[in-house]
Amino acid sequence: MTQVDLSSEIGAALPYLRRYSRALTGSQTSGDSYAAATLEAVLADRSMVAEASGAKAGLFKVFHGIWVTTGAPTIDEDDGPRAAAQRHLQKLTTNSREALLLHTIEDFSVSEVGEIMQIGDEEASQLIDVARQEMADQISGRVLIIEDEAIIAMDLESIVADLGHRVTGVARTRDGAVKLGASDVPDLILADIQLADNSSGVDAVNDLLRELGQRPVIFITAFPERLLTGEKPEPAFLISKPYSEDQVRSAISQAMFFSSTETLKA
Repeated sequence: MTQVDLSSEIGAALPYLRRYSRALTGSQTSGDSYAAATLEAVLADRSMVAEASGAKAGLFKVFHGIWVTTGAPTIDEDDGPRAAAQRHLQKLTTNSREALLLHTIEDFSVSEVGEIMQIGDEEASQLIDVARQEMADQISGRVLIIEDEAIIAMDLESIVADLGHRVTGVARTRDGAVKLGASDVPDLILADIQLADNSSGVDAVNDLLRELGQRPVIFITAFPERLLTGEKPEPAFLISKPYSEDQVRSAISQAMFFSSTETLKA
């Protein structure tokens, strides 16, 4: 692979590393700091990526080399939502969240997860299974779905219910979402970007957060790379259309660990 090809593949994979890093930390600011440190390391020594099975896997492997050296997040002294989230995270089996995110959200194979985390395939598979169970057992709550396609909305309702959460309602428009949110306050919002009346799911979410205060948000879009440019505040949790059930399950479980996330601004 030439230097030009390698640079191109790293550039294409970088938005997804930033998505993964934000989901892992629950914060755009913290996640992007890890992604920036990873890119600096790669620019200093591109062989770390070139020697991997693929440029994307190599980029994520470098990230994990940095991630594991920082140790577990330090619990804040106060009892705020971030501290509560960190306490939840400390109860999970070491490395299980990372394995689950890599496999379900970033669509790496079990073998690639093992390569990135520098563990065997069997251990990677076990960590994925453990994470699913532990996160499902930790937190349940109320979920508002903002989705204008009836079939997709029904599918999301089923996934949410199977995870033990309660769906507060399904909104097809920005105004409808605000009304539903006010009548039955959700713990988490799952929102499409483009709604039935050409209104924006991003605007709907921002309206809700202004009225209800901060809470986890998961955005759904067919073009995630358009929302991962780094040019403006972005969602910490983002899944792509078409999505898999595992992706939605994982994103919901991850988001429920954090009682606030940075989201897109209109």
